[in-house]
Amino acid sequence: MDVSIEGRRLSLSNLEKVLYPKTGFTKAQVIDYYMRIAPVVLPHLRDRPLTLKRYPNGVEKPFFYEKNCPSHRPPWVKTATVRGSEKQIDYCLIQDAATLAWAANLADLELHVPLHRWRNADRPDAIVFDLDPGPPADIEQCRQVALLLKGMFDTLDLQSFAKTSGSKGMQVYLPLNSRVSYEESKPFARAVAEALAAKKPKLVVSNMKKSLRAGKVLVDWSQNDPHKTTVCVYSLRAKERPTVSMPLTWEEVRKGPVSFEAEEALRRVEKRGDLFAPLLSLEQKLPRLH
Repeated sequence: MDVSIEGRRLSLSNLEKVLYPKTGFTKAQVIDYYMRIAPVVLPHLRDRPLTLKRYPNGVEKPFFYEKNCPSHRPPWVKTATVRGSEKQIDYCLIQDAATLAWAANLADLELHVPLHRWRNADRPDAIVFDLDPGPPADIEQCRQVALLLKGMFDTLDLQSFAKTSGSKGMQVYLPLNSRVSYEESKPFARAVAEALAAKKPKLVVSNMKKSLRAGKVLVDWSQNDPHKTTVCVYSLRAKERPTVSMPLTWEEVRKGPVSFEAEEALRRVEKRGDLFAPLLSLEQKLPRLH
């Protein structure tokens, strides 16, 4: 099926293929979701190297990551060349709705991006804390930890923002949008995680060892690294149902666990706008660690 999106010609294929078997959610619905969420997700994707996470046969079948932008891409898909220690990678950049549709047509269900824009690879726009519950801990314990983090940041006069991961956990973000480098942000994130683990040892762990995580929430500070990615806000997740990584107000975090699927996410954005918009512009400086 050939379509035109903002003047770009694009050929879509296998639209009837079911990518979420438990719900019958098809590739056409995935593309439709991303087109309708585009106004709020594109500002968070723009200029960020994208790692594709492709599920060509749906969420119950094998997936693969793709860092190099596929060579069969349309000529209008922009790329960012990143030179690593061993090789050069040409990442896709999702700069417009047409490129977003193209990626969705590749069954790139999840959008994974770093905290920086590609021209400023040493300068993160935010700090992220990925809250990962070790069973039997779940989203309820993540909610408690998110509120503890907020309390810590409130005392430092730093604004923080929460979102669901769309999976089993949550993420808490501190906008920076200043001249902070990863060399400053990563130690800060680690210090926060370790301080919280020391304060609440029965609830929180900051060490990555899986053997330490049962019944606790890992406050993963390691994502604050130029080589790491985190699922983008408003991204679908490749779970049983088409859940979305969705911003929450702190009042919603206090009230209890919530989850959003694609249609709910779209209705919510229509009603409330982009609750993560401050991540794009709010400037904050980190306090000095003693």
